[in-house]
Amino acid sequence: MRNTFAKEITRLAKDDENIVLLSGDIGNRMFDEYKKVSKGRFINCGIAEANMMSVASGLGLSGMKPYVYTITPFTTCRCLEQIKIGAAYHNANITIIGTGSGLSYSELGPTHHSLEDMGILSCIPNIRILAPCDSIELRNQLIQVNDLDGPTYIRIGKKGEPNLHKKNHEAQIGKASFIRESFESDILVIGVGPILSEALEASKVLEKDYGINISIASLGGLNPLDLDFLENMIRKRFRAWVTLEEHGLSGGLASTINNWIISSKTELNFKILNICTPNEFLHNLGNQDYVRNTLGIDRQNIVSKILGL
Repeated sequence: MRNTFAKEITRLAKDDENIVLLSGDIGNRMFDEYKKVSKGRFINCGIAEANMMSVASGLGLSGMKPYVYTITPFTTCRCLEQIKIGAAYHNANITIIGTGSGLSYSELGPTHHSLEDMGILSCIPNIRILAPCDSIELRNQLIQVNDLDGPTYIRIGKKGEPNLHKKNHEAQIGKASFIRESFESDILVIGVGPILSEALEASKVLEKDYGINISIASLGGLNPLDLDFLENMIRKRFRAWVTLEEHGLSGGLASTINNWIISSKTELNFKILNICTPNEFLHNLGNQDYVRNTLGIDRQNIVSKILGL
């Protein structure tokens, strides 16, 4: 997904001279093509993320379109006050890219894990929170964000994430889209981010071995939330809803959906299963597949938890 971001920001910068890219001392070679088409509009701010966010906010308030790019925990937790006051409070035109979200940097430990970023930023007004499930959804979101005002946060994977949508899919910010739709589904999986690839693999096992049909939808992010889609899904009368995210419960997709159901005073005639990471630091490290399994959010755990319903 990070390579897709580099390609798309380069393409956008060719036609939009207001785009400027700020990096926290990461991805320098990855942006070589960008530098060719937008000379003077790449700023390596070094390992000084709070300062980088303030610079970006100033640029956004001066008519530019700054994109801030670095590893997720360093572009969120490390500069939270600057996001809150510099970007959100002033409604600055700034797009924050958090690369390697969730457990993408699994081997590097809790300093590089980001399982709370959406929850933290969801408490701040005025900021869009997007979490595309693949490069196709990301590309569509970047095109649309470039024409919007105000701050946007986009959390993306690291590299090698499979495309889950068809190539010609046109994702819309604030609109859910099906990755897998079955008209005889018992279960609806609602998710955000590349973790939905695990749900897709799990659905194949559940259908083949247990005769359970599942529909899978990507919300594309938490804010704006596709309320029309959720209301329509309630009328579909699924036996269960499953939320899936590579993120903790607090402030993430699960709590967002749960709170919406409570506030909408919906009469529940279906079960709700939240699949997310526990509120704990992980010390037994390994690759992303291993860590997802350890925390109970991989395809095997999805299968067993749905069967447990």
